[in-house]
Amino acid sequence: MKLYTLIIALVAAITCQAQQTSYSFDFSKDKTPPERISVDVPDGNYKVTIQIGSKKKAGSTTVRGESRRLFIENLPTKKGQIIERTFVINKRNTLIADGEYVKIKPREKSKLNWNDKLDLEFSGDAPQITSLTIDKVDNVTTIFLCGNSTVVDQDNEPWASWGQMIPRFFDDQVAFANYAESGESANTFIGAGRLKKLLTQMKEGDYIFIEFGHNDQKQKGPGKGAYYSYMTSLKTFIDEARLKGANPVLVTPTQRRSFKDGKIVDTHEDYPEAMKWLAQKENIPLIDLHAMTRTLYEAMGVEESKQAFVHYPANTYPNQSKALEDNTHFNPYGAYQIAKCVVEGIKSLNLPLAKHISTDYQTYSPAKPDAIETFHWVPSKFAEVEKPDGN
Repeated sequence: MKLYTLIIALVAAITCQAQQTSYSFDFSKDKTPPERISVDVPDGNYKVTIQIGSKKKAGSTTVRGESRRLFIENLPTKKGQIIERTFVINKRNTLIADGEYVKIKPREKSKLNWNDKLDLEFSGDAPQITSLTIDKVDNVTTIFLCGNSTVVDQDNEPWASWGQMIPRFFDDQVAFANYAESGESANTFIGAGRLKKLLTQMKEGDYIFIEFGHNDQKQKGPGKGAYYSYMTSLKTFIDEARLKGANPVLVTPTQRRSFKDGKIVDTHEDYPEAMKWLAQKENIPLIDLHAMTRTLYEAMGVEESKQAFVHYPANTYPNQSKALEDNTHFNPYGAYQIAKCVVEGIKSLNLPLAKHISTDYQTYSPAKPDAIETFHWVPSKFAEVEKPDGN
């Protein structure tokens, strides 16, 4: 397969610079479809209109973008069949304003989420791409995701999080901007300038989903704790969003896979309850992912629940000399199940976002998770054995 890298240069005018924001690509004459497209674009939301299929071959196509955000999943096409699909993808870089930048971690510097380009990846059992267009759009609702390694767009196999799966379940009137990062707590997220950056992109009517707790509970010392620094930081997210006319939504942290006698043992101390208290006090919608993931893991059972986490014997992935046994971080199957829990949370809250859920989405219950045999994930080419920050 070919690797398409298309860098569109800035066009200089006398007093300003303008950058192209509309692109068209035709692959109908190519013998093999592209693996990737990388286009230099300004920050913002982009509508992708893609023609999937081939006049000569049957296909099965998956489309992901930036750091493995899922948009189109295993779309089958018959020989001669062309299907048009659209979705909206968010792109950003680290610049906040006037030489101020987000303080990203060293391991983030290679992340596609933080560069100057919009990246699309085409994969699947038999990917077939005929053509696509990319157009900047300003009239869609953006959902900003704030959180840690359970939310972040994980770049490499076998790691995954719900934030990179959830775009697949929404139509082209919604864009997900995932600012989460592994190892972050609510206060360190703010301290790194992540909140300040996303506020430069936020507009009235947008949403901000806030899920922290895993790393916050490890902070000790004066002023630390669920009802002290944690709640103060959450209140900062809420206040800043409201100043922008946006809609904050609190999300309790996902459970760790910690069983005793077949039941999940809560490990987050009083952090989920503190978040619930704040949601009630501030009249903020809350998705209780803490409760939903308890139900999910217990429904799977002690052993089968390992299939939702990064549990793999040695040598499953390149340079993996030891077994991976992680009870916090999900694999693609687990992340996909939890993304469905979040969708159900949106539905149960009756948020206006619910009307933008994809028409092919089927009602889901964490008490009856999808059988792993029905989940088909085509891995990306990049894998790493180092676990994400945080636990």
